[in-house]
Order: sequence, then C-alpha cells, then structure tokens
Amino acid sequence: MIDQAPIEVVGGDGGNGAVSFHREKFIPQGGPDGGRGGRGGHVILIANAQINTLRRYRRAATFRADAGQPGGKNKRRGRDGADLLLEVPVGTIACATDRDGEPTEQLADLTADGQGVLVARGGRGGHGNVFFRSATNRAPRVAQRGQPGRQRRVRLELRLIADAGLVGLPNAGKSTLLGRLSAARPRVAAYPFTTLEPHLGVVAVGWDEFVLADLPGLIEGAAAGAGLGHDFLRHASRTRLLVHVLDAAGPDPIAAWQTINAELTAYDAALAARPQIVALNKLDIGAAREVLPALLGRLRE
Repeated sequence: MIDQAPIEVVGGDGGNGAVSFHREKFIPQGGPDGGRGGRGGHVILIANAQINTLRRYRRAATFRADAGQPGGKNKRRGRDGADLLLEVPVGTIACATDRDGEPTEQLADLTADGQGVLVARGGRGGHGNVFFRSATNRAPRVAQRGQPGRQRRVRLELRLIADAGLVGLPNAGKSTLLGRLSAARPRVAAYPFTTLEPHLGVVAVGWDEFVLADLPGLIEGAAAGAGLGHDFLRHASRTRLLVHVLDAAGPDPIAAWQTINAELTAYDAALAARPQIVALNKLDIGAAREVLPALLGRLRE
C-alpha cells in the first residue's frame, strides 16, 4: 500500500498581454486594443472515495496545470488554462514542504468525498497595451507578461478512516478476526509481521454497519519509529475506537497490553485516551483457558 508520496505541483503560467491597434476601413490609425492574457490553470487536490492508495503518485513527481492563452486584438481576453485535478483517497493530508522534504504548513485534511483544496494557484494574465493608454501616451507599444504559476513541494499522506481499529502485537490474530467479522481477506499466517499494510473491512450488525481496520502489529519502540512504527500509528489516529487484540496463549498478555498502550501514549496521548475494547484471542488453546480467570481478574484491575 502506497500511503505517502512527495510531489511537486506547478500552477499554469498566465498568458501574455497583446500589443495590438485597431485597424478598420476609414480608421487607419485606431487606438490600442490589445487584450489581456488568460489566467493559468490551478492545481487542485480532490478526495475520491473510489481510490484507496497513493500509488498513482509514486513515480510521477511533477504535476503542472495548463498555461493561459495570450490576449488578442479587439480587446479579446486570452482563454484561461485548464485546472489540473489530482484525485486522492479520502483521508489524505497535504502538507507543503521545504527542499529537504520537511513539512512547513498543512494545506488540507481531506476527510470527505468530493472535498478539494487548491494547492498551486495559476498565474495572472498580463495586461494588453490598451491598459497602458493614457493622456500622454495614446499609442502604447508595450504589454505585460503573464505571471508564472505558483510552484510548491507537497507531501501527500494517507490516513485511513475507520470506525474501529484492531491493535496489538504481531501475530496476535488481528487479521484472522477481521476475516471472520467481515468479507475482507487479509493475509493470515502463523508468523509475526504477516500484515505489512492496513486492511479495511465492513462489519454488518443487523441493519447497521461499521468499518473495521486491521493495522500492522506494533513492537516496543514503535512511537520512535521501530518496526512499522509511525506507519501504523498514523492510521490508528483516525479511528474512533481501538480494539486491543491480546494473545491469551502468549507468555504475558498483560505485559503486551501495557506495551501497546505505552507506545500509543508516547505517540499521542489523545490516541491512548480513545475508548478501548480488549479482545482475548486464541482461547481454544488449552493453556489460554487455564489462565483465563486470572487474566480477566488482572484486566479488571
């Protein structure tokens, strides 16, 4: 899953103004009539619910809108350049960055289908020579060049939007649980780090439904970037509820629960304060059933 992409966006240049003089039968020396150039096209990001990855921006680094057309005679204004619409998944955050790729300003957080933001404005068209006519200069032979479009470096970052997120250590059984509750089919295997990217599933409850996210497993030090660290925590920040999946047959489920909560707190205290449901998994294993009463008692504490 491609959930980050640095791109460069460039608004279209404005069209040049025209130098022109009115010529008509019996009016051999008409006044200036050069029109203004058209505006350059804008670059606009727009959220599309049918897209779920930033893959299309993985290699194409620069996106440039069309330039405005030059002005014409008879005071005709040049045609505006076409705007460039860049479709991104719902949940995309766009940040302006410096030359080193460090964010300097958040431009938008696109959380709704169809929501858009202008990220690079097209340049204004230049004035034609009719604009420069004055009492002392009746026949100006100058026109204005169009302004260049704005150029920006932008980092796109996708944060999935889900009602609930499955969190836990690697191999706790999060993907199996998502597969049982929804039609999603994440990869499942008997070894850690099987899930390397988030998966979404829709869970039906009677006539209602909610979106459940299977997020890559955390390890100690994730808040500092260890393992899949920030890749996981970025997506967890969008969820309204955390479902903490514990391997009840593991060596110390309570320590695992404490580790994950410590990483959530280190990354964002507000994230750690979200409502949590603890789901004890692998209770079909004999060792898990034996420690279940003691485990429930410790969790209630």
